[in-house]
Amino acid sequence: MEIQELERKSIQYRKAILSIIKKANAGHTGGDLSCVEILNVLYNHVMNVSPENFTDPNRDRYIQSKGHSVETLFTVLADKGFYPEEELDTLNQFQSHFIGHPTRKVNGVEHNTGALGHGLSVSVGIALAGKKNGLSYRVYTLLGDGELEEGSNWEASMSAAHYKLDNLVVIIDRNTLQITGRTEEVSQLEPLSDKFKAFGYAVRETDGNDLAALVQVFGQIPFEKGKPSLILAHTTKGKGISFIEDQVSWHHHTPTDQEFVVAMTELQQAEEAWQVQYGTR
Repeated sequence: MEIQELERKSIQYRKAILSIIKKANAGHTGGDLSCVEILNVLYNHVMNVSPENFTDPNRDRYIQSKGHSVETLFTVLADKGFYPEEELDTLNQFQSHFIGHPTRKVNGVEHNTGALGHGLSVSVGIALAGKKNGLSYRVYTLLGDGELEEGSNWEASMSAAHYKLDNLVVIIDRNTLQITGRTEEVSQLEPLSDKFKAFGYAVRETDGNDLAALVQVFGQIPFEKGKPSLILAHTTKGKGISFIEDQVSWHHHTPTDQEFVVAMTELQQAEEAWQVQYGTR
């Protein structure tokens, strides 16, 4: 999918995400919006995975370690045809499989996540299995920056480097906010790139809300033969909605009726601007 199409997808995804969060009256709005471009590029430009090949042992795998931002994952999977989009309207309703974290009961979800720090360990195991079985698939995993306080991430990183897992791609959603404030105030992470390099990764930094930049950096994988690849994606929490951007209060918050109207109006204006830019109206 070309950049022009990806741009419109991001706007449409944000509309859908806000709509299902509003209806469910629950959701991690800020973190959902910060990772839209990352999942957009992965599923629409990078990964070899679809409803048709989901049972293929050589499909690419995606593990969302920051499982609380599940609304984005559910929205993208619906768009890719893993299930009807109207099923998203059951989010957080009684007996629905669409709950507040990824679960394998939802088609297209590779692994249950939500307990922070587990996703990378699982991804290392899947990548190692691929190497041992002589398969060519890649494993992509998305971590939140606040999640890096969990020590299991660093244990998994040592294993990833030790086994030379250049089929593993780790993406850090570096929006600098977690539930209680700035990551650097809660538990200092910097110099983050240097830390990952010391643990054996080949590291690239990019703008995680810039579609063209993401397409370019994903196209360079593996960054170094024999090393796991890590993308430090600098993002804005709440990206795309002016009053939500970079606000810690929107970590887990649902819009009021008035906020929802304002947010959807902003997104509609963004889509209209896209139509003007590309001459579709």
